[in-house]
Amino acid sequence: MEQVLSNNLVISIDAMGGDNSPRVVIEGLAIAAQKNADARFLLYGDEQQVKALLKNYPTLSKVCEVRHASEVVHNEDKPSAVIRNRNTSMFMAINAVKQGEAQAVVSAGNTGALMAISKLTLKTIQKIHRPAIVTIMPHRTGKYVMLDLGANTECNSLNLSEFALMGNIFAKHALGISRPRVALLNIGAEEMKGKEEIHEAAKIIRKAKLDIDFIGYIEPHEIPEGKADVIVTDGFTGNIALKSIEGTAKLVVRLMKDAVKKSFIAKFGLPFMFGVGMNIKKTMDPRLYNGAMLVGLNGLTVKSHGGTDALGYSVAVGNAINLVRQQFVPSIKEELETVDLDSLSEEILYDSY
Repeated sequence: MEQVLSNNLVISIDAMGGDNSPRVVIEGLAIAAQKNADARFLLYGDEQQVKALLKNYPTLSKVCEVRHASEVVHNEDKPSAVIRNRNTSMFMAINAVKQGEAQAVVSAGNTGALMAISKLTLKTIQKIHRPAIVTIMPHRTGKYVMLDLGANTECNSLNLSEFALMGNIFAKHALGISRPRVALLNIGAEEMKGKEEIHEAAKIIRKAKLDIDFIGYIEPHEIPEGKADVIVTDGFTGNIALKSIEGTAKLVVRLMKDAVKKSFIAKFGLPFMFGVGMNIKKTMDPRLYNGAMLVGLNGLTVKSHGGTDALGYSVAVGNAINLVRQQFVPSIKEELETVDLDSLSEEILYDSY
């Protein structure tokens, strides 16, 4: 396939990552390409398979370049076993961002391997000590973002304050909120409750000259109510919170279905509730929130759910395109030029003794 990637907006794609790749990847890219005419794609994977699928999408083919990768990272592979294998579609796709050929990479492959290779290859942005996983979730009146969701099981106050900064910028770009409300996840709203690193992070955020609307602490039960636009926590707590929210949502849907099956009156009234039901289903559709982003690196890595369909994959790609278009990574670097969170952290820790 001839070189076509002359546009500045280029997304690198691990075409072999995911449960149903490369079919779902190509189908998802076709949807994303229709909505983003300015985007181009670098596809890494089995050249024969990928090109055979692209024949079904002539318009998409015009904005793609396929590069052969002889190996694939499988779901059962340990990150330590594949992290330095330069022949996998995942490594090659990430490396394209490092080389400046693309601004973001999207993969539905092995999460651990994707995060490990991304951190090793792209490196952390100067002044950011640890990258974080962030995603978009629905609440009662709109959407919010939460980080970290598993990249760092343990975090200190400096890490949390950096997550607040990155989450604030992310929400501006991803949600279109000019001044997001940022909160630290805690077990209570009172200052004395929770772990010391959360209290110290709050002090750093308040003292730092950041353009952040910091509202303090938020309790888990307040998240669905839309009290905050950015929820900041460590990766262990964030991952548990995310899975608890997802599990509760599934439980509510199951209970509603069971209740309808058991009640004749409910079945009779079902047609009148069809519109409401469809709106709820659309709001809770996990495909519309697909794509967890690893932020804090010199480049953007987007992790699509491995079992998603074409629509879900297109959403992950669309998120990557939107953040690149809005200069998300450069925005973090620019914001960091005006602050010194390290010094503030040392000052607050010194004052606490």
